[in-house]
Formats: sequence, structure tokens, C-alpha cells
Amino acid sequence: MPTLHVNRASHGPRASRGSAAIEFAILLPFLIMILVGIIDVNLIFYNDAILTNAARAGARAGTVLQVPPLTTTQIAAITTTYAQNNLVTGGAATAPTVTVTQSNGTTPGGSLQVAVSYTYQGLLLGSAFSALASPVVLNATAVMIYE
Repeated sequence: MPTLHVNRASHGPRASRGSAAIEFAILLPFLIMILVGIIDVNLIFYNDAILTNAARAGARAGTVLQVPPLTTTQIAAITTTYAQNNLVTGGAATAPTVTVTQSNGTTPGGSLQVAVSYTYQGLLLGSAFSALASPVVLNATAVMIYE
């Protein structure tokens, strides 16, 4: 009776031909989640820089010599406009909260403090993270001396 030899080496790659596609399909949601998380964290840093610039722009506008000097409401409006025009949001954006404090009025040598607070909503992971934990609140403050 003839002996039948089975070549086992030919069955190895053929049996695992679709395993790479299945592994990729399993890992793809996690890779996308990591990518969106990286984008969210970068947007937090970007928006923090925008808030810092908005506070600086408002403080600078308020301390520059002009007659009559800007009111705290006008300084807050300048700061809010700068922030809203430059913040990157994931859709429904909340307006930043601006607080303007004048230590000695508008006299030369007095200080003007502009504080900006903003609740970051995020993209996909940012809003999910905010639902699970406390929301991400970004703060920036600028202090300048009246000229």
C-alpha cells in the first residue's frame, strides 16, 4: 500500500491568511480612539494659548493711553471677541467668562487684570471624558500697568 505524505508546511500560511485582517479590525477602534485623544489634547493646548492671547489683547487694549479710557465692559468685549473668533470647538461652544479688575482705576501706574475662563467641550473623547469626570476648564490671566 502506498504511503501518502501530507506536506504540513503548505497548510500553515493558508490557514492564517485572514488573521491579519481580523486583528486589524479588532485593533482599529482603539487606534482611532488614541488618535482622537491626541487631537483632543492638542486642541486643549491650542485653546489655552488662545485664551492667554485673548487676556493679553484685552489687557493691552485697556492699558494703552486713550481718552476716554476703555471701560471694563469694553475690555471684556474685546477679550471675548478675540477668544470666540479664534477658539477651536467641537460644535456647541460655550462663551468664555471674562473678569476685568482695576486696582486703582485708570490712573497711570495702576494695574489692570484680565482673567478668562473657558470650559472645553472637546471632540469625541473630550465630551465623553467630561461626562465621566469633571469638565476641562481652561484659565488665563494677564496683568498690565496703565501708561
